[in-house]
Amino acid sequence: MITETTSRGTSPRAGTSRFGRRVAAGLAGLGLLATTLVAAAGPASGGLPERWVGTWGTALTAPSLANTGSSLNGFADQSIRQLVRVSLGGSKVRLRITNAHGTGPLTIGHASIGLPATPGSPTLQPGSIREITFNGSESAVVYKGAELLTDPIDLPVSATTEVAVTLYLPVATGATSWHWTARQTSYVYAGDKAESVDGTGQTAAYNHFYYLAGIEAFTATGLGTVVVLGDSISDGSGATLGANTRWPDYLAGRITTTWPALGDPGVLNVSLAGNQVTRDGLAINSPALGDSALARLDDDVFSQPGVRTVFVELGINDVHLSGDPADRIIAGLRQLAIQAKDRGLRTVVATLGPFEGYSTWTPEKEAVRQAVNTWLRGDNEFDGLVDFDKILRDPAAPSKVLPAYDSGDHIHPNDTGAQALAAAVPLWLL
Repeated sequence: MITETTSRGTSPRAGTSRFGRRVAAGLAGLGLLATTLVAAAGPASGGLPERWVGTWGTALTAPSLANTGSSLNGFADQSIRQLVRVSLGGSKVRLRITNAHGTGPLTIGHASIGLPATPGSPTLQPGSIREITFNGSESAVVYKGAELLTDPIDLPVSATTEVAVTLYLPVATGATSWHWTARQTSYVYAGDKAESVDGTGQTAAYNHFYYLAGIEAFTATGLGTVVVLGDSISDGSGATLGANTRWPDYLAGRITTTWPALGDPGVLNVSLAGNQVTRDGLAINSPALGDSALARLDDDVFSQPGVRTVFVELGINDVHLSGDPADRIIAGLRQLAIQAKDRGLRTVVATLGPFEGYSTWTPEKEAVRQAVNTWLRGDNEFDGLVDFDKILRDPAAPSKVLPAYDSGDHIHPNDTGAQALAAAVPLWLL
């Protein structure tokens, strides 16, 4: 196991620098020869052919039946403009649109992608709009439970750039497939706004994603993807709305600016607030929390384009929401690692952060958290560990979040805390 920047089961060779050992391990994990690093002397090109690599992703769920808003009622003769930030750049993009949780077919009447005039703005740069087609047609039907991949779109994008995706939904959609804590604003308009640069005149704005499951970039620099499978710590609860300050966002920024010589793995954040390792949201009457992480592996992790590494940040909801014992949580985490490695993926895990001061904290639950963390720091099936607990905790009160990193609810990090988490991830692990 690798904990932060140290490795288990290997002994340093005389005359080999720590950085050299890290690079060698990173290359081995990517299945690359050492000569690749030497050949790629400049920004990542490496003589590799362009290929489709995931550059943005999210997990979508069914709406709660208790929700009478947009997620349950859906849309009719309306457009949704959604702003997301890609991780990798590329010469072209294509989108994955899902109707996984719909109650019937989803009709897309018109769709487009463009570049915001300013970060977070629904108004687009003139000339940046590209019409999205589906097998050459501007309209498409996404059948119940299905996913649709668009045609390639000639829109070059740079790494860590925002794009705006507009979907016109002419026919009543019914219940949606959505992501309930997007930390990005989606704008709703009457009628077809797919070709409109002007982003004013919205009839509603929501902190949710709808139907958009992923974006792929056509790139010669991307060496696969890192999929973050987590809960609200990774989903961005506590992060500034619309600012792309979740810790996986900061990680994507580090990757694209720090290690170009090895290529830039995309970062796909498929985390769900409230998600648990072994229990689904229905267990507490909240479908929006999603299926258990074990049940999500096939759809949200293994099916991602070019996935090479899965970063697991889970378990705290099993402790504080469900009151599960440590052995149940550990068994679930073991299965996540075993199944991912069986698919040839590298696995990295985070310890469970502190939460004293949160409404559900008890000394008994603290003991469970500590037991899980003790196991994670020991000998287990994961390839690497990043000690989120050590980073977030207050040295003077280790069961509490450091005040400088506390978003105010005593469990979720603020932007500064998220940046500290991302800075602690050894990039060679990925």
